[in-house]
Amino acid sequence: MSEEKTENTACARLMIRGRVQGVFFRASTVELAVRLELGGWVRNCRDGSVEVVAEGQEQKVQELIQWCHQGPMGAQVQKVELQWEDCQGPFETFSIKR
Repeated sequence: MSEEKTENTACARLMIRGRVQGVFFRASTVELAVRLELGGWVRNCRDGSVEVVAEGQEQKVQELIQWCHQGPMGAQVQKVELQWEDCQGPFETFSIKR
């Protein structure tokens, strides 16, 4: 890949904590990520948090991150932990990981 092509690409890993399970957080994340043309996945964690890995145009990844601070109606997000990672290459889709 050329420098120009990867310059605006970003990959973020998020841990969203609070009341985020049982409120359609995963389905809503997939819906938004697909609209933003992002790749990656979202899953529920055993500790009650939701984990997200999103990759794509940096501006669109930032939009998803902003949304995760509120989540869908019914969610009560207390904390979003963000870690930037090296891009893993294009994901085929954005999906719920089980």
